Amino acid sequence: MSETTETRVRPGPLRRASLAAGALLLAAAAAVTTASLPANASAPAPGPGWTTVFLEEFDGPAGSGIDTADWQYTTGTSYPGGPANFGTGEIETMTADPANVSLDGGGNLRITPLRDAAGRWTSGRVETRRSDFQPPAGGKLRVEARIQMPNVTGPAAKGYWPAFWMLGAPYRGNWWNWPGIGELDILENVQGMNQVWATMHCGTSPGGPCNETSGIGGQRVCAPVSCQAGFHTYAVEWDRSTSPQQMRFSLDGTVYHTVRQDQVPATVWADATDHGYFLILNVAMGGGFPDAFGGGPDGGTVPGHPMLVDYVTVLSSGPGGSTPPTTPPTTPPTTPPTTPPPGGTRDAYTTLQAEAYDGQSGLTTETTTDSGGGRNIASIANGDWALYRQVDFGTTPARQFAGRVASGAAGGVSGLVEVRLDSRTSAPIGSFALAGTGGWQSWRTVPANIAAVTGTHDVYLTFTSGQPADYVNVNWFTFGH
Repeated sequence: MSETTETRVRPGPLRRASLAAGALLLAAAAAVTTASLPANASAPAPGPGWTTVFLEEFDGPAGSGIDTADWQYTTGTSYPGGPANFGTGEIETMTADPANVSLDGGGNLRITPLRDAAGRWTSGRVETRRSDFQPPAGGKLRVEARIQMPNVTGPAAKGYWPAFWMLGAPYRGNWWNWPGIGELDILENVQGMNQVWATMHCGTSPGGPCNETSGIGGQRVCAPVSCQAGFHTYAVEWDRSTSPQQMRFSLDGTVYHTVRQDQVPATVWADATDHGYFLILNVAMGGGFPDAFGGGPDGGTVPGHPMLVDYVTVLSSGPGGSTPPTTPPTTPPTTPPTTPPPGGTRDAYTTLQAEAYDGQSGLTTETTTDSGGGRNIASIANGDWALYRQVDFGTTPARQFAGRVASGAAGGVSGLVEVRLDSRTSAPIGSFALAGTGGWQSWRTVPANIAAVTGTHDVYLTFTSGQPADYVNVNWFTFGH
């Protein structure tokens, strides 16, 4: 899912496509036959060398809910503590009501946008509980679904935004680290156009090496049957067996878009792929992507047209075999986010994850081996900085600061970790010095005294050294009384 360059905050791809382009696509759709395809089919058996990791065929009585052992409903208008309207500008409220999300009794999941008498939209969004889907080292992962997009076109489809997509596991419990943690959009569609978009999101936004907020995308017309008139298979194959690695997106078994590892800096690819993913199915109404093709929904939009999902399957191939099940973080998060929603605050006395910055210069992130896992900020040298907005120190003065740091710097290389408030050019309120700790993942917690602080401030970590070399990694920091 994604949004326009003006509104993009969260995961999701937006296309900067023009209305003229949309008109061309609608013309293409008109040339496609609308003969129907079978409404239910079994997921194909894995081919030689492939193992089934996950399979859902949505069998069950009409009106029944999803299997909550494998799936979870995402409800409301945002993740708890995350961007409003899921960061995309979409206007619906997601529910677990069977009217919005249920099995159809014919082997399909049905996600149906509805509008009430007051003009308010509801719809459905479901996610896999597992968030560990990734290829084994040197292997491949294939994620595929057989889907019929909402069967509505023209003005009646204005504002419809169905999608089948994946988000990097580190998004759960943070909600503000997109697009660095990666997003793979296997199917997106807007306005009932006979078109499927596929996109990889990564790097930084706006701009960056992955062209955010648009991402690295491609598109294709559904044929001979339109995307809306029948079922098609949509898939991504994540290939770690090639060099460079690849993400290959396909429609009905034909690859039409490929993203290669060497298209972006190595650290950007690693940040987006060095972890598992979870899967999402939803139909949004309105938002950035529909806005790029005329907007909506409006009074002419017709509610009640569902996206039908016949099956979802995940296959693994190569060294290491299938991905074992884990117990991933669920939605809502079990720990408070470290990045505030607009107008919100961070608690200065919780553990503030260093990678959850609001701005930075000179930094990268990497997977940490420190207790608790996650990521740390790295490649830190003289003059680099990180910004953390709206840190609330309360009314009792904070007088202490502690950072979880590591250093593999050579002998004679050292520097300061400094805390500044509201401007990175203001005087530090405290700091500590660090030299080598024995390795870039050899962690220690270093305390320091700071000048008394109350109230809410933007906090800058600034880094000062007399040498040009990198000298510190930071995993987290916190304040105390």
